[in-house]
Amino acid sequence: MNSLLLAAITLLPLVGPFDDQASEMEFPLQGEITVTIIFDNTAVDDRLATGWGFAALLETPEHTILFDTGANGEALLENLRLLGKDPMAVESVIISHAHGDHTGGLQALLDLGLRPKLYLLSGFPAEMRGGFAEALEIVEAVPGQEIVPGIRTTGQVGTDIPEQALILDTQQGTVVLTGCAHPGVIQMLERAQKLNSSPLHLVMGGFHMMEASAEEIQWVLSEFQRLGVQRVGATHCSGDLTIATMKNAYSDNFQPLGAGRVIRFALPSFP
Repeated sequence: MNSLLLAAITLLPLVGPFDDQASEMEFPLQGEITVTIIFDNTAVDDRLATGWGFAALLETPEHTILFDTGANGEALLENLRLLGKDPMAVESVIISHAHGDHTGGLQALLDLGLRPKLYLLSGFPAEMRGGFAEALEIVEAVPGQEIVPGIRTTGQVGTDIPEQALILDTQQGTVVLTGCAHPGVIQMLERAQKLNSSPLHLVMGGFHMMEASAEEIQWVLSEFQRLGVQRVGATHCSGDLTIATMKNAYSDNFQPLGAGRVIRFALPSFP
């Protein structure tokens, strides 16, 4: 990337600080989507176990779903307990991609007797699908499919490592939650934009940029600007340099994550 483009990126204005409470006061709330990070490389609560992997619990007034299950079932269940979350309330599990740091906790949930719907991609290995076919209702995720009101899947993005992300429809705009974004975080966002025309309020999760150079990170930031991304929360496989650079670029609009982090979004009105 040439020096003129890097300079231009540096000068691009970012949106001003976002005040969650102020935003909520502007709208008559129809309920909330509460996102709680259950498993991550770091934690904001010293009681919680950490490890290489990711899992997030999403709760609405009517539904509870789990996006990925982390790498370790014992840690997943203990973190849920410490956070006051009942694993038996989980109705659906959405697996972003077929890597052990995102699927490792699933068996522990099943051992409890939980029998959620399991949203998988057609591109996942056959043995993964077959391993759960007898015990669970497996749903083949397709683009734009509603998991619960306010939460949809991107469907499969990419082929080498097929992956899905979640799209949250909120009064603040579109929120995209990624597991690792192996096909590329920009590709995941472009898919989300095709499925939802509202502004990209926040992209958060793993960005798979552990080995990204400074130039590559700046390119992603320039693409965020092109797509109108208002807030960013990079974690897990994003890499220390990526996280630090994005935090510096987005300042007060960088959303810290880590196990124990709770983020709330106002649901829009549904007809």
